[in-house]
Amino acid sequence: MDWPTLISNKRLGQELRHTERHDDRSEFKRDYDRLIFSAPFRRLQNKTQVFPLPGSIFVHNRLTHSLEVASVGMSLGSDVSRDIIRRDPALAGSLCEELGTIVSTACLAHDLGNPPFGHSGERAIQTFFSEGAGHQLETMLPPDVWQDLVHFEGNANAFRILTHRFSGRREGGFAMTYSTLASIVKYPYPSSAIPHVGKEKFGYFTSEADTYKKIASELGISPLTSNLSPLTYPRHPLVYLVEAADDICYEVMDIEDAHKLKLLSYEETRDLFLDFFEEDAQRAILERIEKEHITDENEQVVYMRAGVIGKLENECAAAFLRHEEEILAGTFQGSLIKHISLRQRKAYERCSNVAFSKIYRSKPVLDIELAGFHIMGTLLERMVDAILHPDRFYSQQLLCRVSSQYEINAPDLPTRVMAVVDFISGMTDVFALDFYQKINGTSLPIV
Repeated sequence: MDWPTLISNKRLGQELRHTERHDDRSEFKRDYDRLIFSAPFRRLQNKTQVFPLPGSIFVHNRLTHSLEVASVGMSLGSDVSRDIIRRDPALAGSLCEELGTIVSTACLAHDLGNPPFGHSGERAIQTFFSEGAGHQLETMLPPDVWQDLVHFEGNANAFRILTHRFSGRREGGFAMTYSTLASIVKYPYPSSAIPHVGKEKFGYFTSEADTYKKIASELGISPLTSNLSPLTYPRHPLVYLVEAADDICYEVMDIEDAHKLKLLSYEETRDLFLDFFEEDAQRAILERIEKEHITDENEQVVYMRAGVIGKLENECAAAFLRHEEEILAGTFQGSLIKHISLRQRKAYERCSNVAFSKIYRSKPVLDIELAGFHIMGTLLERMVDAILHPDRFYSQQLLCRVSSQYEINAPDLPTRVMAVVDFISGMTDVFALDFYQKINGTSLPIV
């Protein structure tokens, strides 16, 4: 892979169309703006990140998380862009100068396909088909579609949202640039490749496999093996920067949120954050906090958290540049966070261990996951039953509640099943709960 080919502002679905522009925005900035003003992005404000949606204490939701990841992604992309152009002056004046915007835009989109109720929502969709009432569909669906469903993945769903032609939507979905689209595909292979790659995640559904193949070909991303089916690809290099921005933000910000919710004491949080720095730097941070008269413990945590994010951003950018040759060759292994310096890596791992034991297994998190799992399973069961028996009165009433953008009345079953998944995975937590209560007769609309 080489940078001039990897960075393309050609748009999916508009390859042969000339569009007159009336402002000076780059095509990648247009991608960013399209996402910011889109309904799927706006709905992230009512989707769980880790903790239940806030009461009196505001914690992160999917929207605030995505905005923070985009901010870190902009820094990572800009730092890498500056240095690769310094190494290769021939890239000056090229589209490589816009890596920061591309990475930032991909960061905005990275959680777009996540269903309600966090990872519990993903798991609910998977197990509905593998263990629940949806298992009856296995013999009715093509094997590759079935694999998509039992391994349902938010990353693949984000790519689908951005590229799939739903009813009434123009070809190409959001008509994003090729490079932006490639930068969100963390696992560049379909679900049918899972047994070969040894991972449970995948990057695109069967319905979008040809789309990804087209994008990869345009950007000069060759399959890792040409004699196997399905094809697997190396990542677009910018995926590593998107992944790093996400890794930095969710781990660090979850620790801050846990402190706000009193799941972690101030002393525990302070020690976790200061561990990222050498002793001299730790003393300097505490002295600056005292000198600037930051007496509130929450504000002190914010100050230290900002330093940690800056440190990790610098470390990940440096790791990318050290391994640029391997990344372009498609031989780089692991994430950038696994290749930062030893002290920061150990401090990051300590945060991960604490997050797992004290945050992700905490009562409020488990409660929302259990409730969300049941709500998602019930919605799937009712909707799938409706598309299997569309002539029934109740089915017709239920299907009328689905927006016309979803192909819920398609003549073939696989398309109808995916329309159900599209509809339910696109819900916010609040909408899913409200819809669940209405179809169960426990809530009535008030006019």
